[in-house]
Amino acid sequence: MRLPGIRPLASRIRLIPRVRGLRVRLVVAFTLVAVAGTLTSGALTFREARTGVLQQSQDTVVQQFRERVNSAAPALRLPAGQRDLEWFTQEVARAGRSDGWRILTTYRDLRATSSPDDRFTELTPELRRAASTKSATVFQRVPTRNTSVLVVGLPVTYAGPQGRPAAHSGLAVFLIVSQSDEEAYVNALVSAVQRATFPALGLAVLLALLAARGVLRPVRELRRAARSMAEGRFDTRLSVHGSDELADLSRTFNETATALDHSVAELRRMEARARHFASDVSHELRTPLAAMAAVTDVLDEDAGRLDPDTATAVRLISQETLKLARLVDDLMEISRFDARAAELHRDDIDLAESLRRTLAARSWTETVETELPPPDALRFRADPRRLDVVVANLVANALRHGARPVRVRLYEGSGGRAVIEVTDSGPGIPGDVLPHVFDRFYKSDTARTRTEGSGLGLAITAENVQLHGGTIRAANRPEGGAVFTVEIPPPAEPAEPPPVSHDHGPEERA
Repeated sequence: MRLPGIRPLASRIRLIPRVRGLRVRLVVAFTLVAVAGTLTSGALTFREARTGVLQQSQDTVVQQFRERVNSAAPALRLPAGQRDLEWFTQEVARAGRSDGWRILTTYRDLRATSSPDDRFTELTPELRRAASTKSATVFQRVPTRNTSVLVVGLPVTYAGPQGRPAAHSGLAVFLIVSQSDEEAYVNALVSAVQRATFPALGLAVLLALLAARGVLRPVRELRRAARSMAEGRFDTRLSVHGSDELADLSRTFNETATALDHSVAELRRMEARARHFASDVSHELRTPLAAMAAVTDVLDEDAGRLDPDTATAVRLISQETLKLARLVDDLMEISRFDARAAELHRDDIDLAESLRRTLAARSWTETVETELPPPDALRFRADPRRLDVVVANLVANALRHGARPVRVRLYEGSGGRAVIEVTDSGPGIPGDVLPHVFDRFYKSDTARTRTEGSGLGLAITAENVQLHGGTIRAANRPEGGAVFTVEIPPPAEPAEPPPVSHDHGPEERA
């Protein structure tokens, strides 16, 4: 069975935005509790006040009515006639005339009213029968068009002999009195409750804001402390107040921060020892390597006069010595960057001519395609030696791991930046390798234990670019192959070197 209106209601509910902020949720919760408490207390107060007002009025009227009937009844002789009944009715009504009493007296078939032609329509048959058959006072509150009236029925009885119940005389007196004054008082009470509701809600919202502020203050401090630690300030601590759950959380944060600070300090000490070890080993290896290189140079010159096996061994020793010397040089360079001892010596150079010299020094002029501006079209202040290392490493990486043609392009980018692009036509960089392109000693093929390079070429390249305040990126071209892009800002641009970007990531594919 399909219930009408269910789907639209569900769609409206989904459109209600979710309350996400903790402050908003706390204020809403406090406000809802205040509204519920105010409405509940107001309803209970109204009900009790209304009941009390009407009950007190009713008891007062019944008491006065009974006293007046008791004072007038002894003067009425039974059986009574119509004239006697009218006298009795007026006598009873005289006491409450100022309160708007309307009196009806019945005796057998006779009937007398305090006001001529008053039909007493508010008197119900049930109340009439109850007053005729019972010896106790009966009453009923009857609603009318504008207000309600109190109808009281009082049977007149005479005391019987001792030990016997009172005898019913057949005389019944009915009173109808308006309760408009009581209703007005109750309505005034309702208005007062309504007027008090809005200040109460305002006070509740104010208290909710104060409570939310008190609850959220430790949370904000915790957020600031966590952000401070994320920025590398591991000595950040929180002040702990009280013994509630938030105080326990602050203590836990401090304990965690202390443990993390100790761990980071230990890691830094281990890293410093590793850097010192690499630097010391590199320094110690340079002297014997220099001697070995001199010997291998002599052996290379005489290799042609040696037997084939000995010549092969000599050439192998010479190659491995050259690789070892290159690795030691790279380690020395990396250790300078780690120790922040690398210096930048800028000079006003023609970038296009500097790139041509880099390619010519390594016999790559015929191997690598170039797209360079004319001479002196793009002059720049940069460190020629470090720029030579950047271009040489990128081109060597493209030749070693990519495919020809390899192209070097130089142009002026936005903001006066010098942009160098090195592209190849190889298979590109695998997606899982891109994020690690500039990592030290990273091998894209884990099955290989040895590579031609040291595994530090692209890492040194990135360090040199950052030293210039520039950025380096690596990506795969849509038509195939990899592209490395270097952007170096003019020296006037401040700035701490930004981190290496790996968005499509350069990684050393060696």
